[in-house]
Amino acid sequence: MSATPLVSQVDFNPEKSEFIPPLLGASLAELTTWVQQQGQPAYRGKQLHEWIYDKGVRSLADISVFSKQWRKEVAEIPIGRSILHYRSEAPDGTVKYLLRLTDGQIIETVGIPTFAERAEGPKARLTVCVSTQVGCPMACDFCATGKGGYKRNLARHEIIDQVLTVQEDFQQRVSNVVFMGLGEPLLNTENVLAALKSLNQDVGIGQRSLTVSTVGIRDRIRQFAQNNLQITLAVSLHAPNQALREKLVPSARAYPLNDLLAECREYVEITGRRVTFEYILLAGVNDLSEHALELSKCLRGFQSHVNLIPYNPIQEVDYKRPNRDRIQAFVNVLKQQQIAVSVRYSRGLEADAACGQLRASK
Repeated sequence: MSATPLVSQVDFNPEKSEFIPPLLGASLAELTTWVQQQGQPAYRGKQLHEWIYDKGVRSLADISVFSKQWRKEVAEIPIGRSILHYRSEAPDGTVKYLLRLTDGQIIETVGIPTFAERAEGPKARLTVCVSTQVGCPMACDFCATGKGGYKRNLARHEIIDQVLTVQEDFQQRVSNVVFMGLGEPLLNTENVLAALKSLNQDVGIGQRSLTVSTVGIRDRIRQFAQNNLQITLAVSLHAPNQALREKLVPSARAYPLNDLLAECREYVEITGRRVTFEYILLAGVNDLSEHALELSKCLRGFQSHVNLIPYNPIQEVDYKRPNRDRIQAFVNVLKQQQIAVSVRYSRGLEADAACGQLRASK
């Protein structure tokens, strides 16, 4: 019996008309329906689900619990896994992966292990930073990703595959996923939402361990809130006023800061979840105490958290990272104004895998 393609989301038009959508991203119910369409018993759906999401199988031909005859019949049905193009590891254990997609495009994902001292000894937590687009159209001045331009959105299976790739390489379960890699997630909302659902329900990662970052796209945060997810929303702010934000984030010209903050407040009201504001500190540009005071006024009375990120250098621009005294002074002002704040020193700096350094190149 010939195999019946499973309906799946894709975001690009393949050159070949016989393109078959991949299975990765399909739920247990969808996979069960699909195997039954092939004349197989329903329990094969659960087996297929386990082999895709728990074992990370890359080809149906490798699923040993299936008969040789059926494996031969469905051998051409793609699961949707990418090919590892390049891997580099930083001294801190952070690993950068360049993944080659079926159309030859290259994307980047990062595996970030962290250790917490516990009574029984250190235990690793594994975070994956995933990409949502090939390139990025937002062109933020301090970010390497935007310097390379934009190619296309990623399909849901291409997002999920990044998590499975890191999980396979580290040989441990992924605990957290941050949508902070290449691209602007809210310009690919449909596939991002589908990937979030699958990561939660199929891969088994709790919603509160999923974070979606956005520079802010008009009306998209409000629309995203309607899904009433328990994920963390992180908004890349980077400036406390409209004039400075326009210099750093070109899209701010079309979406003023006040409008963005108003939409973020709606997000809090709809979801009951606080918003995290990402703020990259650039020496002498946005890191002065008066900037901190201005930022606190923007966020006063807001259910939010400020995540300060000291700048990570890229070749194209000459911004500098502020020294620790300047960073601490910024933190002190925010705390004095009763603004929740933390400082995130990015991992993977030596491998060009830190925040703002991703560019899908070696």
